[in-house]
Amino acid sequence: MRIKRGVNAHKKRVKVFKAAKGYRGAKSKLFRVAREAVMKSGNYAYIGRRLKKRDFRQLWIARINAGAREYGLSYSKMMHGLKLAGIELNRKVLSDMAIADKAGFEKVALAAKEALEKAAK
Repeated sequence: MRIKRGVNAHKKRVKVFKAAKGYRGAKSKLFRVAREAVMKSGNYAYIGRRLKKRDFRQLWIARINAGAREYGLSYSKMMHGLKLAGIELNRKVLSDMAIADKAGFEKVALAAKEALEKAAK
């Protein structure tokens, strides 16, 4: 007795077409082309999830640097000063403070500056 594969093949195709919904032209209409497009888009999504982490860290560092320079510090000096002062705030929080909580960021920046001056003596 032979096994008919029609049902499973149809399920597989429906799954691919569902993932390819919204793609232009043949990429959403023809199975072979759609499968390639879905596989490629999956790769791009995978890569993008890693790049997003890089991009956000870069953005946070730029914001912290801009905020730190208002108090006469560079980004690297401020981060070193924070480490010396024992302040453990991550870059995401510092970046948000630099934008939304100027007063809090000022206290943190001045504490870092003070710790640097103590270490220099």
